[in-house]
Amino acid sequence: MSAGPAVDPRGPRFQAILTTVVLAIVLITQAWWLLAIQTVVFAIGAFIGLKVSPYGLLYRYLIAPRLGPTTEREDAAPLRFAQAVGFVFGLVGTIGFVTGLTTLGIVATAFALLAAFLNGAFGFCLGCEMYLLLKRFTRSPTGQAS
Repeated sequence: MSAGPAVDPRGPRFQAILTTVVLAIVLITQAWWLLAIQTVVFAIGAFIGLKVSPYGLLYRYLIAPRLGPTTEREDAAPLRFAQAVGFVFGLVGTIGFVTGLTTLGIVATAFALLAAFLNGAFGFCLGCEMYLLLKRFTRSPTGQAS
């Protein structure tokens, strides 16, 4: 996953808030189809790009124009990694609900919800921190990523 252009950090936080709402609804209703849709949203953000993800488009066209420009920018790579982690949890949760392993679906969804909530409410991106930690441990002795 290449970093691509830096992004307005308010966008991913907005996306995390929407994700929190969707995942809370999934936990309340156990609607596997809604989790499947959220998993596709994660996949688009992780593997295609944050700016073309459905929530990214909502932010860019409906929210950002009302906020005005920002000088703050954030590297997209950790954010895309976080979306990939969300994708994995969403996929596991969907599989759990669909196959009757409801506890697996609930636990996977709850982990994704916790991560989204931390980002949306406090600006703490758990997946981004995982990315940075992995990057630190995958550096070669010369200081360059291996």
